[in-house]
Amino acid sequence: MPDTSFNYLTAEKTLVYRAVMRAFSEAKEHFVVHLRPEDVTERSARLGQPLQPEEAQSALAQLVEWGNLRAEPDTSRVTTVEDFYRARYLYQITREGEAAELALATFEQVLGRQGALQAVALQDIRTQLRALGNLIAQPRPDPAQAHLLLRDVSRVFTDLADNARAFMAGLGRGLELRGAERDAFIRYKDRLIEYLQRFIGDLVTLSVEIAGLIEALDRAPAFRDLLERVADREAADRAPDPEQADTASPAALVAAGLREWEARWEGLKAWFIGSPGHPSQADLLRSRARKAISQLLEAVVRLNERRLGRSDRSADFRTLARWFMECEDDPQAHRLWRAAFGLSPARHLTIDSDTLAARELEPVGAHRSWREAPPLRISPRLRQTGSYRKRGALPKVRNRAQDKRKLEGLLAAESAQTRAARRRLATGEYVELSRLGELDRDSFALFLRLLGEALSAAGNLEQPIFTQTGDASLAIDMIPMGSDTEAEIPTPDGVFRGRDYRLRITDLEDLEP
Repeated sequence: MPDTSFNYLTAEKTLVYRAVMRAFSEAKEHFVVHLRPEDVTERSARLGQPLQPEEAQSALAQLVEWGNLRAEPDTSRVTTVEDFYRARYLYQITREGEAAELALATFEQVLGRQGALQAVALQDIRTQLRALGNLIAQPRPDPAQAHLLLRDVSRVFTDLADNARAFMAGLGRGLELRGAERDAFIRYKDRLIEYLQRFIGDLVTLSVEIAGLIEALDRAPAFRDLLERVADREAADRAPDPEQADTASPAALVAAGLREWEARWEGLKAWFIGSPGHPSQADLLRSRARKAISQLLEAVVRLNERRLGRSDRSADFRTLARWFMECEDDPQAHRLWRAAFGLSPARHLTIDSDTLAARELEPVGAHRSWREAPPLRISPRLRQTGSYRKRGALPKVRNRAQDKRKLEGLLAAESAQTRAARRRLATGEYVELSRLGELDRDSFALFLRLLGEALSAAGNLEQPIFTQTGDASLAIDMIPMGSDTEAEIPTPDGVFRGRDYRLRITDLEDLEP
């Protein structure tokens, strides 16, 4: 039998049915189970969607037929035999109707979600993880307190991930320039860049600390026991399911709850701590946010280019007419005329030795009227043919096509060398420096730069090092092999020697969150 729970969304009187269902959803939030027809009209009017009694009664009957509502005889107001035989019903929302309304609410919420990069959520996660660390350090941790902290961490982390995903997805729509005013977009760009820079700074400082707290909790044996006690506490409070009354044993409920909490914890670890070949979602989000800043700047450039390339001749003439009306006298209007239409002296058209000598004897200013200035001699050839050429050969125009091709070749070769060096080193897999093999000059230069950034970011050279380049394009992971080990890397200019490490370089630009 087909499900008819969503029929009221495509029916003719959809607004009436939606108003009735909203009234029942609002009543359920206030723990009101049954509603009479007059209660439905009253709640609908209070929610801003007034209904006529006949409309409400017809909609209630149709929703009962579709399975969204359940009707029960109303015998509480029976005072006579006629009242008993008269059809009076109490209406209650069914599980199918409640599920349909929840689905619509979720759809509207997700569709209208703007998204945000919540630095406050990062601080809350750090605070809750610190509290969890202090709790498991106690001899007898309180399961109720642990349950509360884990639920807060799970809720805040879910909101953080969902809002970050919605924000990055909606950022591209915010960069569309169709119908956008330039000044408004510039103000939006400034605020958004400041917002992204502030979040990137908080993400860099807080994600490292959060990753350390997660690793410390994950290594603690008491944390696993605490998860089991939390799952046992949830199983004890879970209401019986009528469909699984014979199969759901207490041990099975505890095991299922433990698996759910372990899955949530693994999701939290994957978000802040990367695995071999898979950087953490926090690192990828940081890379995407940095790219968004450059995309904003490119959007502003495109906006300026589009505005400069667009010309509205009628608007220009209307503006010029207004300027002429604002002129105080005729001389000011004549100056505006000459400036607007380029009616300046054209004596620069024939500049040669004769005209230069004449101008030295009698200088002619730009403000001097052409009537009072000495006459400008025009060649008869110019009058006859429309062109004027000096005697002798014309200077040759230098062809710079070969120079441009040479520069393009140099840039392409340099770009290819850089890409080859990145492919040579950024494999995403661990390799020992002693087994790295010979490096060419470009790969060795990139290796030295990455090694310098990693060692400068290390607090203790005896501990693993994990960092990123300044442009967030490469992730560097180095594990020391031992103080007595030594690695040699042959290069065209000599042999590089130093302590041996296990090295992994990952290209973050090729990965998507």
